[in-house]
Amino acid sequence: MTDTPPAARAMTRSATGVLIALLFVGNALNYVDRQVLALLKPTLQATFHWTDADYADLGGAFQIAAASAVLFVGWFVDRLGVRLAYGLAVALWSAAGMAHALAATVQQFVAARVTLAVGESVSTPAGLKAAAVYLPAQSRNLAIGVVNTAPNIGAILTPLIIPPFALAFGWQAAFWVTGGLGFVWLLGWVMGTRRLVPVSAVPEGARVPLGELLADRRSWAVVLAKACTDCVWWFVLYWMPDFFNRVFHMNQGALGGPVALIFALAALGAITSGALFPLLLARGLSMNAARKASMLFYALAVLGMPLALLASGPWLAAAMIGLGLFAHQGFSTNIFGMTADIVPAGRIASVVALGAVAGNLTGAGIIKLAGWSLSNGHGYTPMFVICGGAYLTALALIQLLLPVLRPAED
Repeated sequence: MTDTPPAARAMTRSATGVLIALLFVGNALNYVDRQVLALLKPTLQATFHWTDADYADLGGAFQIAAASAVLFVGWFVDRLGVRLAYGLAVALWSAAGMAHALAATVQQFVAARVTLAVGESVSTPAGLKAAAVYLPAQSRNLAIGVVNTAPNIGAILTPLIIPPFALAFGWQAAFWVTGGLGFVWLLGWVMGTRRLVPVSAVPEGARVPLGELLADRRSWAVVLAKACTDCVWWFVLYWMPDFFNRVFHMNQGALGGPVALIFALAALGAITSGALFPLLLARGLSMNAARKASMLFYALAVLGMPLALLASGPWLAAAMIGLGLFAHQGFSTNIFGMTADIVPAGRIASVVALGAVAGNLTGAGIIKLAGWSLSNGHGYTPMFVICGGAYLTALALIQLLLPVLRPAED
């Protein structure tokens, strides 16, 4: 393994803490901006007379645009370096978030969502690349777990704050404020990352041949795992406000509590996963056994999610769906941790980007499936069944492709 350069050893602990904090906040803002539309759906649907199919088209356009953009995101981040690439991306998606306030037709909302998707597609590959390049291996998994709680924190606060804020100041104000927060973060990113240096000899920017990525089983393990599991997150993010409105007749002001509970449980999943894997290692398990045992735990936990369809009230349903997102975030943190361990640091952003392509495509599929299912009287059952089996399927594919996980340096 390459010795840590003196410059990296000299980097202060405060610089590392600032990086983790910036990644956390950036990841949270990423999901705040994309969730606002779902929370304002009842208001926007009444204002612009959208159908369920129109709303599904908005979600599908976002996912397809993100998947298309991510085809280039890995190259973009690996080539330019994470500091420049991430800063440019946040500027783009923040401007797009604010542009929603100016939209008046479905087509204009689609244009704003597509631009938002292009910018936000950089967040996950850039965040994991930053962790792999700038954080030492022994603290990387816990840091990834902490950063992976950020979407949940954003998703907890957003339903509690945005609906009443929009009722008080108008739906346009919600988009202006949430988009503007990204430019505040950007100033902190420019100032706070100046002292960062890589912890190994891996360059901040490098060329990654596509053929090498596609010929590597490690790449496909990540891609297929993301394809199986990311659709669950997108389904919940886009359709749960509608689920509580439709099934339990909760209005925009009341549904924030159950939605916040769902994402609070999701945050707990990311935190426990960040701690569970190191704990299993400390108890003597190999990297392979510890990682897959952790994944199996979360894959079994998600089996309770479809019970939400049988719940007698919104809070019990939220608890069951929250159990599903608890499992999702725990499993997702393990996917990211596995990637950081087994994939060479110089190509991590590219591999994660390919995984994001797959996840966005399956996300678009389940969003469209929900629109079709609801329009044709089948309700939410097909989507919940898919969610229940997604993680055992992902783990089986990982085991098939990589019977033994080994560190990249081996």
